[in-house]
Amino acid sequence: MIFDDMEFGSYDKAEQKAHKAFELYEDGNMSQALDELETAIEINPANSSWHFNKALTLDSISRFDDAISEYETALELNPDDLEILNSLAVDYTRTGQYDLAIDTFEHVQDLDPGFEPCYCNRIITYTEMGLHDLAEQMFYLAQQIKPDCALCYYNIGNSLFARGEYKRAIRCWLRTAELEPSHPQINYRIAQAYWSDGKTEQSRDHFLAELRINPGDIDVIFDFGMFLLEAGDIESAKEKFNRILELDPDFAAALFYLGEIAFNSNDCERSLELYNRALQKDSALQGPCYRLAQQALMKDQKTEARAYLVSELKLALEDADTLVSMGSMFLAIEDLGCATHCLLRAVDIDCANADAYYYLGVVSAIKGEFEDAAELFAHTLDIKSEHIPTLRDSASVYLAMGKLTDAAERISKARALDSSDPQLKTLDRRIRLARLHRRMADFLCRFRLRFIFKDSLR
Repeated sequence: MIFDDMEFGSYDKAEQKAHKAFELYEDGNMSQALDELETAIEINPANSSWHFNKALTLDSISRFDDAISEYETALELNPDDLEILNSLAVDYTRTGQYDLAIDTFEHVQDLDPGFEPCYCNRIITYTEMGLHDLAEQMFYLAQQIKPDCALCYYNIGNSLFARGEYKRAIRCWLRTAELEPSHPQINYRIAQAYWSDGKTEQSRDHFLAELRINPGDIDVIFDFGMFLLEAGDIESAKEKFNRILELDPDFAAALFYLGEIAFNSNDCERSLELYNRALQKDSALQGPCYRLAQQALMKDQKTEARAYLVSELKLALEDADTLVSMGSMFLAIEDLGCATHCLLRAVDIDCANADAYYYLGVVSAIKGEFEDAAELFAHTLDIKSEHIPTLRDSASVYLAMGKLTDAAERISKARALDSSDPQLKTLDRRIRLARLHRRMADFLCRFRLRFIFKDSLR
């Protein structure tokens, strides 16, 4: 009997701990809530609700893998709980385990076809997978059960935004805001969609609306700063980036874009300082090393420029134009291998990038591989027929190959586009001179043959 009382007391303590954890969770004290739940679970590990609550708490601090483990434990105790299954599928999506997510959502649907969240949340999974038709199908299935679900409109808005259907995304997100005005970052998402659709005034209004609700949201402030920078409102953008640094002095991207503002204002010293500070805060940030390489090249510091370019090249760059620019800088310091590497990566990202093929042609020409250079230049002109550097340099290559007619044709097209280019004028003179030399050589050859022929008649 004493043992039973002790056991009852332990379970009572576990209940108290679980209740305390709920209060801490509601107050936003996640670490303490976890501690209380772990104590409760140690006393009674067979309570599926506590494992579920622990998983939700782990989700709130983005520990999704740990949350999945807790959801799976909860399911061992309560296999067909729809809420647990749905939450587990959401975390499978968050961690990129899309097939598991779909299987789990479908299992929920089999258990209860009227459980709307399994359709609503599946919109996200299919959006992440790029299967937007299926995402839209889930939206319409959810609508049949709950036509005014704010989250459904939000989720399908994300799918539409990813497809570039900005007007439809805006309509969906405006509906979310109407149904649930306090939906997290809804004005921010509407601002992004208006921005992408070229509606700057509406975008600005929604950025400001979001910041009135969440004045310290760094992501929103940063994006608003980028919006202002693109709109040419430099001083306001500068103010936003400085505001971010007040909230988070280690926010490297804000330092970088303040560096960009200084760089474009010809304040090179200030931009150098800001780029270096950004690099110190985040060595994996794309951009600072690229800009530092540019500035080193301006000072003819080729060794320093190469070091910065190599550092930038190690990052997972996905912008073809940046890679082309880096390729041209590697060419300037005569590193043909790294130049080729940059340019081939650019072509992989954007197979219609005329500048990438142009610089690959330049690399081949420098190597003396004129046939390859001519082919690459021809491909460049297929993409962009009025690419003057290609017309000019392909003329040089044809001149080196002795194809004077082809060279003259390219120069003629280039000069029609820009008659004032001194390089084109110089190259035109070289082609004319080469043609003159060829005609002279042909004349002398024919003259010599004629005399040989006369001699043979004597």
